[in-house]
Amino acid sequence: MSRRDAGADTAVNRLPVIVGVGMTKFAAERLDASARDLMAEAVLALLADAGMSDLKAVQHGLCSYESDHFNKQMTLAAILHDTLGLIPTPTVRVEGGGATGALALRTAWAYVQSGLCDSILVYGCETNGRGVSSQTANQLFALSADFDWEMMIGGTYTGFYAAMMRAHMHRYGTTPDQFAHVAARNRRNAGFNPLAQKPMDLTIDDVLASRMVADPYRLLDCSLLSDGAAAVLLATEDWARAHSPRFRTRPTVAYVATGCGTDTMRLGDRYPEMTNFRAKQAAAEQSYRMAGIRTPLEEIDVAELYDSYSGVEIQAVEDLGFVPHGQGGAAIAGGLFDLGGALPVNTSGGLLGRGAPVGATGIAQAIEIALQLWGEADSRRQVPNARRGLTDTHAGIATISVVNIFERRD
Repeated sequence: MSRRDAGADTAVNRLPVIVGVGMTKFAAERLDASARDLMAEAVLALLADAGMSDLKAVQHGLCSYESDHFNKQMTLAAILHDTLGLIPTPTVRVEGGGATGALALRTAWAYVQSGLCDSILVYGCETNGRGVSSQTANQLFALSADFDWEMMIGGTYTGFYAAMMRAHMHRYGTTPDQFAHVAARNRRNAGFNPLAQKPMDLTIDDVLASRMVADPYRLLDCSLLSDGAAAVLLATEDWARAHSPRFRTRPTVAYVATGCGTDTMRLGDRYPEMTNFRAKQAAAEQSYRMAGIRTPLEEIDVAELYDSYSGVEIQAVEDLGFVPHGQGGAAIAGGLFDLGGALPVNTSGGLLGRGAPVGATGIAQAIEIALQLWGEADSRRQVPNARRGLTDTHAGIATISVVNIFERRD
C-alpha cells in the first residue's frame, strides 16, 4: 500500500459517526429553565439515547450558541462545559449567526478527522424566545448585519429576505401561494414531532390571510423565536463501539461530507443577483463533491432546510441543485418535497414549526436526519428506507452557508 493509499484509508477510518443524540422540546419560553438547565436536559437525553451512563470517556467539548445577550451570560461555553461535568477536557465555542450549530458540527468533523480527538460532544442552546421582546430580538439579530451600513438606517433581516423574494418573484414568477405551501406543510409536519414548538393545521388560505410583516412575507411565513438545546456525540467508529452499547445495535450513521460557502454581508453588494444564495450553491458543491453525489434529487432521501422564511425553502431547493433555478416554487407546490414526495424536506417541522433556538438549530437538523436514517422517527414522518440525508443551514442572508451530509452504512 502506498503512503497516499494509507493516508486515505486512515481518513476513512476516522470518518465521524453519530453515537447518540438528545434535545429538549423547543418552546416559545421555558420559564422553568436557564440555558444550563436546557443543556443538561438535552445531554441527559443523549446519554439515554447512546446507552451511556456518563460522559467520562468523552475527550472534547464543542459549544454552539450565538448571543451572549440572549443567554444573558458571557463565557457561557465554560459554564456549560462545567455544568455537563466535562472538566478538565478541552472545549471551544463556535459562533456564526444562524449557521452556528452547523458550523459547530463541521468543526467537530474536522477535529475527529485530524486526530485531535476520537470523540467530541457538540452541544448548543439559545434562549431567544419570549424572555426578550420581539422588538429587542429584532434589534439583537440586526446586530448580526453590517452595523455601520445597515442597522443604523433600519435594516432588518425580515426586510432583506423580503427584498430577495420580491426579486425572485419578479424574475421567475414565483407566487405567494407557493411559499405559503411551505408554511402550511412544515407546520403540519411539526404535528408529527413531539419536540416541536408549534405544530399547526393550516391551509394555504390561512397563511395568505395572516397579517403582512414585510411584503411579500406575512406573519405565518416567518419562523419562530425559541428556547431550547440540542446535542450530538460524534466519534470514530472504534470509539463508538467501545463506549456506546446502543451504537452496537443500531445501523451506523456516518457524517460523510461538509461544505461551507460565504457571500457579501450587505445584500446591496449582490445586486442584481439577489434572487438566490451564492454561498449555499458553493457549500452544496463542496459537500456533493466530498460525498460523490452527482444527482442530488435522486441521491438524497431526506433533507432539513433552513426555512427562516417560507420562501427561503424555495430558494434552497434551487441552490442545492434539487431543481433548476426558477422551478422551486412550482416543484414545492406540486408536492415534490412533501412527505411521500421524491425528496421529503423539513420532516421535523423546520424552523417554521419545530422552532429555532439559534445555537441549537443546526444540531437539531442533524438529529432529525439521524433519526430518519436510523428509522426511528415518528412513523407519520418517517421516510421509508432513508439512506442519505442532508442539512442546510445559514447565517444572515446566507452570508455563511453550511451543508452537511450523513449516510447510513449497513
